Amino acid sequence: MPVEHEQGLLDTNIMILRKWIDTDELPAEMAISAITLAELSAGPHQVRGVEQRDYDEHAERARRMDVLQRAENEFDPIPFDVEAARIYGRICAAVVSAGRKPRRRVADLMIAAVAAAEGLPLFTTNPDDFKGFDDLITIVPVTRPEILHDR
Repeated sequence: MPVEHEQGLLDTNIMILRKWIDTDELPAEMAISAITLAELSAGPHQVRGVEQRDYDEHAERARRMDVLQRAENEFDPIPFDVEAARIYGRICAAVVSAGRKPRRRVADLMIAAVAAAEGLPLFTTNPDDFKGFDDLITIVPVTRPEILHDR
């Protein structure tokens, strides 16, 4: 089903899973935030050895580097600015009102704040992470692809 939004901000999970996502579910004009770039930059450093995870650590680090390098090449990230900081406070208030703790998902909430500040819908495979923000931001759910490992 073609997406109804021409532009949108991609959540970090979309960037990680993008090669497996149906392009018809994504906007024609895609953007990412500097927060997403920060998360992708940290990714290769968070790979753990085989004794801690069930994957080849070298292949996983290379895969994460590939995602990061493609993001750096393809996008000019939108910064987390003063307006996003103000909206972040309102988003945290919505999370608390919903009975959840904002600290668990700080990066996700900051990405949502950037989308709200820019007036862009947020595309994500984790729409439940953003429940209760309906008056602040448009969340566009994207089908999570079936892949071998949950990343």
